[in-house]
Amino acid sequence: MKHKVSKEVVTEAMQVAKATQRPGQTKEQTKLIAQGIQKGIEEYKKRHKERSRELDKQKRKLQQAQKTDSLNTTTEPVTE
Repeated sequence: MKHKVSKEVVTEAMQVAKATQRPGQTKEQTKLIAQGIQKGIEEYKKRHKERSRELDKQKRKLQQAQKTDSLNTTTEPVTE
């Protein structure tokens, strides 16, 4: 299964590659550098998504725990 890359990422990678281009560097070399930058951007986004999902899971667990605690404290009979 081949992962499709967004046009924005491709454009951004090519801009960075052209900005760091050395004198005498061929178009093919620039393309290869852009592909490497593109892979780096994809990897960063992938890790960011994973981290975001993990934080959401922790947040949900914490909210669930707080909800359960608040229900337990409000359902206890009050004795005077």
